[in-house]
Amino acid sequence: MVVKPYQPLAWFSTACLLVAATMAAFNLYPYYIYAFIASNTLWVLIGLLWKERSLVVLNAGLTVIYVVGLLF
Repeated sequence: MVVKPYQPLAWFSTACLLVAATMAAFNLYPYYIYAFIASNTLWVLIGLLWKERSLVVLNAGLTVIYVVGLLF
């Protein structure tokens, strides 16, 4: 099994994403949006480190959506 570098950061980001989803389920507005922004930003960083364009595009897009939703 090949282990990708920065695996602990990926697991931390996954945990943050699960916390954000739990916060959203309990309607902890706006805190869950901040948690989603933080976790998706971490996933953008991981995508860049892993050179995975699909991760970068997906999570950068989600980050922009959350920020725009927070502002408007």
